[in-house]
Amino acid sequence: MSFYEIYKDYVWEEVRQQIEATTPSDVARSLAKSKRDIRDFIHLISPAARPFLEEMAQLSQQLTHKRFGKTIQLYTPMYLSNECHNICTYCGFSMDNKIRRKTLAPPEIKQEIQLLKSQGYDHILLVTGEANHTVHMPYFEDAIKQIRPHFSTISIEVQPLEEKDYIALAQLGVYAVLVYQETYHEAVYKRYHPKGKKSNFRYRLETADRIGQAGIHKIGLGVLLGLEDWRVDSFFTALHLDYLQKKYWKTKYAISFPRLRPAEGNVEPNFIMEDIDLLQLMFAYRIWNEDVELSISTRESEHFRNHVIGLGVTSMSAGSKTNPGGYSVDQESLAQFEICDNRSTEVIHRLIQSKGYEPVWTDWHASFANYLLQ
Repeated sequence: MSFYEIYKDYVWEEVRQQIEATTPSDVARSLAKSKRDIRDFIHLISPAARPFLEEMAQLSQQLTHKRFGKTIQLYTPMYLSNECHNICTYCGFSMDNKIRRKTLAPPEIKQEIQLLKSQGYDHILLVTGEANHTVHMPYFEDAIKQIRPHFSTISIEVQPLEEKDYIALAQLGVYAVLVYQETYHEAVYKRYHPKGKKSNFRYRLETADRIGQAGIHKIGLGVLLGLEDWRVDSFFTALHLDYLQKKYWKTKYAISFPRLRPAEGNVEPNFIMEDIDLLQLMFAYRIWNEDVELSISTRESEHFRNHVIGLGVTSMSAGSKTNPGGYSVDQESLAQFEICDNRSTEVIHRLIQSKGYEPVWTDWHASFANYLLQ
């Protein structure tokens, strides 16, 4: 059975009603359990859980220390291209935005590599728009061959690909693939994605299955918080994660929490997610699932990122640029969205240490895997 078939068994409004119907007693019972299921996740993201936030924070911290220790993995995105053939109403790269497009050539990639390595990075996330005729498998293969000798861990966030393509990327040393559904509300999804291959809701939804079947080490999931009700969208993300972990049990998983940020031509959020809501969601994921990695990007404010360390997060980006060549060769190409935390990598490194945590620059499992591939 595919996840789409499982997904179709649920009705959006009925899930919302279940969340709203949660009582404080339901929350207390879920917190008292040693093993939790998807129903408990519903309780932990509900409005009824808000008075339990301090208890949830303490439990989230305990479980994170137990599973991950006092470490925060550092990574940074390298944007290879802002070319895109989709219309996504919230994205600066959307095809209908009249912006200067750029795809990095090998010499420009080399300059980006040199600058990022000088900052200490060994874990890099490669990002592109979805332009199948220009930013395609041959481009990915050439770029990864150039980049791989310099980084022990390579993750990618590109357009959904076929299983055979993910197999090829794994053989080249790609460790993780991130694919965000944006929203699990199928009808709303179509309004935000009116044109391009990305408008195919089911094809995107089943991308994680193709990644899992290809044997990629780690899969990253998430929604764009602000497009729909964050509680219901997060339930479906958790349901998806639960399905994947049971089916592809050798694979590692990560959840990211991108909130809608200002970008060229984009829409205002339909659903506002406050900082306290995001904290509750992070705690809920950690309490429900001790093994999943949780990542916070530079979309979030300095204040939020300062205080979230130690409460469940396992990885953070730092010093990020969201335009191709933004670190070294092109300061003027349009960014995908506005960064909120512009502090340097060095400052974030010291911040993590000041909180009593160890900044980690690499994933040793990935390093060993890359060694075997040599």
